[in-house]
Amino acid sequence: METTIFISHDGRPAIRIERALPHSVVRMWDALTKPEQSRTWFPSELTVEPRVGGVVGFAGDPHMPNSVGTVLAIEPPRLLSFTWGGNELRFELRAVSDQQVDRVLTNVLEAENEAARNAAGWDVCLTELERYVNGVESGGPHGTSALSWQERYEHFVALGIPAGAEVPGAARVEP
Repeated sequence: METTIFISHDGRPAIRIERALPHSVVRMWDALTKPEQSRTWFPSELTVEPRVGGVVGFAGDPHMPNSVGTVLAIEPPRLLSFTWGGNELRFELRAVSDQQVDRVLTNVLEAENEAARNAAGWDVCLTELERYVNGVESGGPHGTSALSWQERYEHFVALGIPAGAEVPGAARVEP
């Protein structure tokens, strides 16, 4: 089951996506934090210096220049939070059982109008993460998925999630 909502997080706009997955917390942590695994689902190859204040590297996204962020919180294998541009990403893993995990992604936004764009993007990425941990071959987040990013974006706009931010590597998307 998945839930995507638009929220306020410490007075800033944010989206929160929750999904239950049939995997262990350790399996999901590895997919989140190991560069060779993160590149299968994250928009960039992700490298994390595992300490508060550590550097997070983002490389290889065809739509964005390489960049760095900062680790804000880390509690292996349950929590990783870091900056990415003007956004904050917070990944929480909650064990329901040995082989069931609830994954919560909170994306604290720089601007409210990024909400539908980012929700659609994370929906694509998290679907690719599920495919990867389930052993299903895929084209990664920049490849093709069952639903296009545009269809997902339109879905979130129809739900009333704020929209209108520019899409890196694409023409402006109108809500």
